[in-house]
Amino acid sequence: MSSDIKSRIEQLREELNRHTYLYYVAATPEIGDEQFDFLLKELESLEKENPEFDDPLSPTRRVGGEPVKGFVTVNHPKPMLSLANTYSQAEIEDFDKRVRDSLGDKPFQYHCELKFDGVAVRLEYENGRLKLAATRGDGVSGDDITENVKTIRNVPLTLSGQKFPEKFEVRGEILMPLEAFRKLNESQTEAGDKTFANPRNTTSGTLKLQDSKIVAKRNLQFFAYYFESETENLNTHSANLDFISSLGFPVYSARKVCNSLAEVEKFISEWEEKRESLPFEIDGVVIKVDQINLQEELGFTSKVPRWAIARKFAARQASTLLKEIILQVGRTGAVTPVAVLEPVFLAGSTISRATLHNEDEIRRKKLAPGLFVLIEKGGDVIPKVVSVDESKSKPSDSPWKMPDTCPECESTLVKEGEDAVYRCANPDCPPQIRGRIEHFASRDALNIEGLGESVVDLLVSSGLVHDVDDLFSLTTEQLASLERMGEKSASNLVNSISAAKEQPFSKVLFALGIRHVGANGAKVLARNLKTISAIQNATQEELTRINEIGETTAASIVSWFGNEYNCNIINRLTHAGLQFEDFSSTETVAGSPFTGKTVVFTGTLETMKRDEAETLIEKLGGKSSGSVSKKTHFVVTGADAGSKAAKASELGVPILTEAQFREMILPYV
Repeated sequence: MSSDIKSRIEQLREELNRHTYLYYVAATPEIGDEQFDFLLKELESLEKENPEFDDPLSPTRRVGGEPVKGFVTVNHPKPMLSLANTYSQAEIEDFDKRVRDSLGDKPFQYHCELKFDGVAVRLEYENGRLKLAATRGDGVSGDDITENVKTIRNVPLTLSGQKFPEKFEVRGEILMPLEAFRKLNESQTEAGDKTFANPRNTTSGTLKLQDSKIVAKRNLQFFAYYFESETENLNTHSANLDFISSLGFPVYSARKVCNSLAEVEKFISEWEEKRESLPFEIDGVVIKVDQINLQEELGFTSKVPRWAIARKFAARQASTLLKEIILQVGRTGAVTPVAVLEPVFLAGSTISRATLHNEDEIRRKKLAPGLFVLIEKGGDVIPKVVSVDESKSKPSDSPWKMPDTCPECESTLVKEGEDAVYRCANPDCPPQIRGRIEHFASRDALNIEGLGESVVDLLVSSGLVHDVDDLFSLTTEQLASLERMGEKSASNLVNSISAAKEQPFSKVLFALGIRHVGANGAKVLARNLKTISAIQNATQEELTRINEIGETTAASIVSWFGNEYNCNIINRLTHAGLQFEDFSSTETVAGSPFTGKTVVFTGTLETMKRDEAETLIEKLGGKSSGSVSKKTHFVVTGADAGSKAAKASELGVPILTEAQFREMILPYV
């Protein structure tokens, strides 16, 4: 009897895997959803009744398993390097010339494929079974996200049929289809929750969720673009993709082997035009030398392969009506004009608002309500107004003018020196109060859990809180009486506010929200001057003598402490028990590779928080900085490292991956 049950379980697993492939990869389903669900429920029932036949790669795991407590870091056997990017056809021609100069008379072809706008992952298979799925991370190591990837329907969990290597690796991109993204945001709106910005960021966040059941509901997809095995040596990249496609991996059909640069250019043009017709986001085309032996001959720079380049598409634009220009007041009093637009769908989301930065920018573009404007997403993420759409409107001879008073409190707006930004000088202006409290409670400041935007709005609107110091006199009874705030939530918030009193001086200083004083600047001030009174009494000249404190920051600090309102806040926070003195040890580890060195961190670190890494550098006798200069000794790059890494390369500053950084500090921690 037991053997019959085991046989039926194995039969169901094989049948369900085959139907999953037919539906999600081959797009040739043989059965309907109802019949598939019937087979799946039968398997679930048999597995539950017979746990001795459990298999972590069963099709039933597609719905997600138990929540994980964290993600283990794993090293990549071969680095997952990024690609050189260009928006210029001229640079593609330069790339082609470099390849031809390096290869001489050797014949070669290019392979063109779509550049998916998702999250790069690496899959390891052993004996036809998924063994590991890992994020790209810093290129050297990433997170083990195997449990989450198991829920992605078109990722093969087990292979059968055609012969495959005992061990091999497949790399590709995980993304969220546009329809799945739209439905997710609809459900967020219905639940009264904040909607997501774009499919790529949502995919990245989804893969880091610790509950794979939620991941399973978000309908992510995977597309493979790389194969490697020690035993299966195919001659070309295109042959590798054909091979893994035959094994059941999803390889997108829009790819082409090109015999000339003209064919490459044609492929790029074709898909730049067709990108809107795709069911998912792409942001360009990847061009690779197709022959594997020539890829090896061309090799790599320290960061990118010499045999591949990504031709990115220009930001997409849309035309829409500029209905009105409204003003938003920030926590520092900065008043920013915002375009209210006729909603228009662009690059994966519906755009109804876009920042206009300042009055000078509006005048330069000759914008005014009632005109049609062109909008685009900077980096396909942040919407911005590019110009008047002159095919539908003429630029205004009388562009919009900034009002004289604050739209929230009617105080007079002021403009300081050559600053392009108008400010409301009234510290009691409600949006400023809300902004100050949100910043005060934010993760890099006092990290007060439960004090998000909606709760802050509730506290300010109810009159319970007029500024940050009022938080420390709140009681559970007061909070529990508010709408949507139960007794348990109220108690948790009071406890979280109380815990903020233990945050170090540098965090408190950053939480105050002094203009131009970021998290790193607050650390520098706390480390050098030690107490709030020392900072309060320092002159501008004394402040600029501190390394990394420039004229603008020093002037802002003096101005902030010269305001009686701010000084009263300091007094009340001191009375509430916050830390206004640096009690941290000045002892450092002698002889570390970072002693006397300046280190800049850029990108997202996978194994530690940025502030933890910066504190570690200080303990090792070095100092961290927020900007790269000739005086910088090392730049440590995490995922999505940006302009700082590029500047370091320009200046010849040594660049370390996160893994290399960890290796250097290991003997000292």
